[in-house]
Amino acid sequence: MFAGLPELGISNGEDLKETLTNCTEPLKAIDQFQMENGILLPTLQSALPFLDLHGTPRLEFHQSVFDELRDKLMERVATIAEGKEEDRYGKLEELLEKSFPLVKMPSIQPVVMQVLKHLPKVPEKKLKMVMADKELYKVCAVEVKRQIWQDNQALFGDEVSPLLKQYIVEKEAALFSSDLSILHNFFSPSPKTRRQGEVVLKLTQMIGKNVKLYDMVLQFLRTLFLRTRNVHYCTLRAELLMSLHDLDISEICSVDPCHKFTWCLDACIREKFVDGKRARELQGFLDGVKKGQEQVLGDLSMILCDPFACNTLVLSIMRNLQELLSQDALPRDSPDLMLLLRMLSLGQGAWDMIDSQVFKEPRLDLEVVTRFLPAMMSVVVDDHTLNVEQKLPSEEKSSLSYPTTLPDAYNRYLQENRVACEMGLYYVLHIAKLRNKNTLQRLLPALVETYNDMAFGDIFLHLLTGHLTLLSDEFGSEDFCSVVFDGFLLTSFSRWNVHRHTLRMLLHLHHKVLPSYMETLMKTLEPPKQVGFISTFSFVIKTHY
Repeated sequence: MFAGLPELGISNGEDLKETLTNCTEPLKAIDQFQMENGILLPTLQSALPFLDLHGTPRLEFHQSVFDELRDKLMERVATIAEGKEEDRYGKLEELLEKSFPLVKMPSIQPVVMQVLKHLPKVPEKKLKMVMADKELYKVCAVEVKRQIWQDNQALFGDEVSPLLKQYIVEKEAALFSSDLSILHNFFSPSPKTRRQGEVVLKLTQMIGKNVKLYDMVLQFLRTLFLRTRNVHYCTLRAELLMSLHDLDISEICSVDPCHKFTWCLDACIREKFVDGKRARELQGFLDGVKKGQEQVLGDLSMILCDPFACNTLVLSIMRNLQELLSQDALPRDSPDLMLLLRMLSLGQGAWDMIDSQVFKEPRLDLEVVTRFLPAMMSVVVDDHTLNVEQKLPSEEKSSLSYPTTLPDAYNRYLQENRVACEMGLYYVLHIAKLRNKNTLQRLLPALVETYNDMAFGDIFLHLLTGHLTLLSDEFGSEDFCSVVFDGFLLTSFSRWNVHRHTLRMLLHLHHKVLPSYMETLMKTLEPPKQVGFISTFSFVIKTHY
């Protein structure tokens, strides 16, 4: 407990033991020891007997004085570090040399840690000693740990890894939340709110102003994204940069070539729309990538692959298409639309680009604009025609029947092109939001076969199940149930995530579903007993049913 005192020429318990063992008059020896090692203040000696009269133990007195002096010393250390004297760090290093031998003494340790914390460059020998001792490493300040981590990537990785796992778990928990609403879904929290999450704040604190640690975290995120294809790592990459931006950490923001692009995109995500002015700003950043710096496209693609960025881009595309339709204009004639498609394509190609290390913007298939979008617009026109037709008097109605199938080009591009597929999925959400049952029944069966099974991804299913709550009354119809369940969800219910999203929806809508159909559904969706969370969902639905 008192290791290190002899190195400083201060007696410890062992010295007292030796003195008492070899002396002939123990009481005199104790008095001498107290005189030599007590508080060296002559006027104090005559006052100490008064404490004895009041029954105050000498230990209590010395401990209170010690605590007071320690607090004053720690304050002084902070004052010196924050001062402007040229030799301030020299003074702290001198104090460190004197105090470090006592670093294992609990009462002195806070002082040593305070000195270490305020030294911008701790002597390497001391850093190695702290790193080698688990207890010291655990209690040292993050400012000291940063200096250890920047030269020990494996150790830093061990610290960061649990946080990255926690982040993914939190994102997946949000997607599978039992709350089902179009108003409060995965994309509802604002960017600023998301950046207040525990993991982002902890990572931001761990990095501080250290560019080397920031680069390490980005490399971890790239590696994990490549290994897992999990797009939530792309979200964290953007959130981390913007968290440092919020704190005005110019040391990092000024050297990250993606900073201004991410800042502009963050404002778009906040508004859930890319307006013309910001679209031109974003285009300027993309066009400004110079020859020899193409590697930055890898990071830009990762930022655009963030689901929150994708969501904003596709919502903006949908809004743009509606405006073009009202103006009788062609998609290919809209520069804003072409830019949005360009960014969506760059984001969708993030994994391929980083995996291949070929940093070149993916070429947008122009037939997406000339074939797929017109096919999608023809569905919109069919829907509009039906709405007008239904409002006409019976004698003015035409004999035309409403199409139940989709154009071949629409189906083909849903299956073969990821950009087209993303737009097709959001068009389904748009129709569900309008409570348009007829068009929804026409669109859903086409989602059974989509590019890379995107229709059965967690983000789309999370949004779709929330949007379907707007059509809750339609679940009383066997035709509607048949399209939603038999025609889409149950075609892949063997996938645990589809199974779980289906049960999430039924938890909210079971009382609206046609009773005879609900009975069949419960038998079909009955999970194996070992699947705990799905069994719980099923049990709750059965109880309510």
